[in-house]
Amino acid sequence: EGNHPDDYSRLTYRKLLEEVCRFANVLKEHGVRKGDRVSIYMPMVLELPVAMLACARIGAVHSIVFAGFSSDSLAERMNDCKAKVLLTADGAWRGEKALPLKALCDEALEKCETLGHHVDACIVVAHMNRVTPGKEGLDELVIPWNDDRDFWWHQEMENQEPACYPEWMEAEDPLFMLYTSGSTGKPKGVLHTTAGYLLYASTTFKLVFDYKPDDIYWCTADIGWITGHTYVVYGPLANGATSVMFEGTPFFPDNDRYWQVVNKYKVNQFYTAPTAIRALMKFGDEPVKKHDLSSLRVLGSVGEPINPEAWLWYYRLVGQEKCSIVDTFWQTETGGHVITPLPGATPMKPGSASFPFFGVKPILLDEGGKEIEGEGEGYLVFSRPWPGMMRTLFNNHPRFESTYFSKFPGYYCTGDGARRDADGYLWITGRVDDMLNVSGHLMSTAEVESVLTKHSQVSEAAVVARKFIK
Repeated sequence: EGNHPDDYSRLTYRKLLEEVCRFANVLKEHGVRKGDRVSIYMPMVLELPVAMLACARIGAVHSIVFAGFSSDSLAERMNDCKAKVLLTADGAWRGEKALPLKALCDEALEKCETLGHHVDACIVVAHMNRVTPGKEGLDELVIPWNDDRDFWWHQEMENQEPACYPEWMEAEDPLFMLYTSGSTGKPKGVLHTTAGYLLYASTTFKLVFDYKPDDIYWCTADIGWITGHTYVVYGPLANGATSVMFEGTPFFPDNDRYWQVVNKYKVNQFYTAPTAIRALMKFGDEPVKKHDLSSLRVLGSVGEPINPEAWLWYYRLVGQEKCSIVDTFWQTETGGHVITPLPGATPMKPGSASFPFFGVKPILLDEGGKEIEGEGEGYLVFSRPWPGMMRTLFNNHPRFESTYFSKFPGYYCTGDGARRDADGYLWITGRVDDMLNVSGHLMSTAEVESVLTKHSQVSEAAVVARKFIK
C-alpha cells in the first residue's frame, strides 16, 4: 500500500523469487561477494525486501539505515561497516512531504569519502514518477547524478536472468547488521546470523500472531527498524504468509488511514506501536468506527511499554473486545520476541508483557546482582541464550562484551527494568539508566509518562531523567 491510497501493488512468491534472483545477479556484476556489506537507504517500497533477500541469496550482509536518518548518520554507518554498494531511491513521499533521498545519499557518500571510505556504486530506484504525489504544486525533485558511480535499478535489472544459484552458508555466517543508537558514543552495529535468527523470526511470528494459512497480516513498522526486519520481511516470508507492506503514515490523507487499510485488505493480525495508538486516540472514536474492522483477530504492540489507557482503547475500540492483544517486549539485539503473551493462551493484563517466550529465561536482579524471587522490581536480565540473539557488534567484540555482559557477569543485561507481580507477570518499567529517585523511591520514566497521558488534554508524553543539582 503506497503513501497515497490510489497507489498499491501486489507481489507473488514466484515473482518475488525472480526479482530477488535478478537483483542478486546485479549485485554480483557490481563485485559484491559473500561477506561484503551492502548499505540500504530506502522508503517502504517492494524493492527493499527484494534487495534484502538478494543480499541474503549471495551471502552479502545487508545494513539498512532508516530513510528518515540524516546524511551524517548514513555516512557514519557506511563508513563503519565499509559498505561496497549503496541502494536507495530517487525520493519518496511521506504524507504531503517529499523526501530528497538521492540528494541525501550524495551528501552521505561525500562525507564517507572524507572519513576515508569509498563506496563503489549507488543503485537508485526510480520511485517518484510512478506514484501519486502527496501534494500537488510542489517543485519536482532535482535528482543529482554521477555517471561514474550511479545506476538506475530498472536499467540494471533489464537483461538479468531470473535465476541465481544461492550461496551456501554456515549456520553462524552473518545475515545482516543493523545499527542501534548507543545512548553514548557511536552507534552499535548489531550482527545477526543466518540460521538462529531465521528460526527465531519464523517461530515467534507463527506462534505470537497465531498465523494461519490464508490470514492477512500487517505490521506497520518501517523495515529500517528491527521490527520491520523480523516481522515485515523474514518472519512472514519464512511462514509463507500474505502480508501488507505500508509506505504511508497513519495521518495521510486522513486520520483514519490505518483503519481504512485494515478494512481494504481484511487484515487479521495488526501490529503497531503504542506511540501510534496514543496519537490516534486523540482524534476520538469516530475515525475507527466508520470502518469495518471485524476481520481483526490479534492486535500487537511493540517498541515501548504500552500504558493501560492506550491498551484498553486498543482492546475495546479497535478490537471490539474480541481480539487478543500481544504486548511484545524485545530489542534489536534479541532478534525477536522474548517476553510476550500468546493469543488465546495467556490471560491478558493491560500493560503487561506477561511471560517469556519458549526457551527464554528472564531473571530480575538487584543492584548488587542478587536474584529477586517472587514479587519485586529490578534489572531485567537473561540467564541463557536463545537462537535469535545477536552474536556480536560488528568489528567490536570488546564493546559487545562490555555493553551487555559486564554489569552482571554470566547474564545478558537488557538495560531495561522490570517488575514481577504476584501472578508472575512481567511489567517492563523502561530503561534503567532513566530511573528517577524521588525521596528514596525509584520510579521509571515509563510510569511517569503513563500518569501524564491519562490527562484528557495530553496525547503523548516523553519523560527524561535529569540530574538534580542543589
